[in-house]
Amino acid sequence: MSDTAVADTRRLNSKPQDLTDAYGPPSNFLEIDIFNPQTVGVGRARFTTYEVRMRTNLPIFKLKESCVRRRYSDFEWLKNELERDSKIVVPPLPGKALKRQLPFRGDEGIFEESFIEERRQGLEQFINKIAGHPLAQNERCLHMFLQEEAIDRNYVPGKRTLIQFPAPT
Repeated sequence: MSDTAVADTRRLNSKPQDLTDAYGPPSNFLEIDIFNPQTVGVGRARFTTYEVRMRTNLPIFKLKESCVRRRYSDFEWLKNELERDSKIVVPPLPGKALKRQLPFRGDEGIFEESFIEERRQGLEQFINKIAGHPLAQNERCLHMFLQEEAIDRNYVPGKRTLIQFPAPT
């Protein structure tokens, strides 16, 4: 075997890292946290909402920071919209927990603290998988879900485009 057939495994030369590079903000980031669950209402009108906080420096998002309150049915709406209008494979949501909604249970069912925390974690994984997908980041429904107080369920589906302004002359 000749020397030219062996792959070159030497490290690439890189510039030394300074403090700004090491501890500055990453070049592109998108952070989404689901937190602060609150159960509201009584009887059959009782439900749990979660705060959805987003921070990013991606230019496709009009707001760099936002915090909205969403309930499970809002996550279902987003999943359905993405499945209908986009070409991405949408991950599953945490389950509906139908057995926990039966009457005459000895516990709080879907309003039990451990269930709410488990669901919160599942919703956080779901939204981070979705929002991390480059094609999903162009979808208007994702932007509405993450950045607008109220979801307009009558919106016109489509892509969000980055507006390029002409350079000043």
